[in-house]
Amino acid sequence: MKEILTRYGNNIRKIISNMTGSNNEDIEQEVYIRVYKHLNTYKEQGKFKSWINLITANLCRDYMKSSYFRHAQTSVTEDDVLIQIKDEKENIENEFIKKQRQKQIMDAIDALKPKLREVIIMYEMQDMDYEEIAKKLNCPVGTVRSRLFNARKELSITLKDLI
Repeated sequence: MKEILTRYGNNIRKIISNMTGSNNEDIEQEVYIRVYKHLNTYKEQGKFKSWINLITANLCRDYMKSSYFRHAQTSVTEDDVLIQIKDEKENIENEFIKKQRQKQIMDAIDALKPKLREVIIMYEMQDMDYEEIAKKLNCPVGTVRSRLFNARKELSITLKDLI
């Protein structure tokens, strides 16, 4: 019997896992019991491994037809409910924090001097490059870079608690 355990144990566990979706030790134990009880009825017509595989598959099918398995599949545990509530709470909290951060950022941008505000909005939010901004504001590219640098500097000071 020990040889059967060592030789076919991995294969039996693999079949159980594939069919039931878990490593069910009760089914595995039942396979060994059935093999032991019916070893004298095994006929040398096919491979021994195939015979054990058939016993394992049949026990898995019986298990999945059982009311215990169906109940376990459909029942919701208290832990499942608590995890779901916790996840929803975390999502709500994360969304709230995200909106607060966005509001702080927008308030900080609104507090900038108008020339700095327009450059940072054009560059960061409207995705314009230096040349486009310079053309739109009718100023040199160096001025755009300088204003963008100063806007970022002021924002980093104002928003240091978010960084």
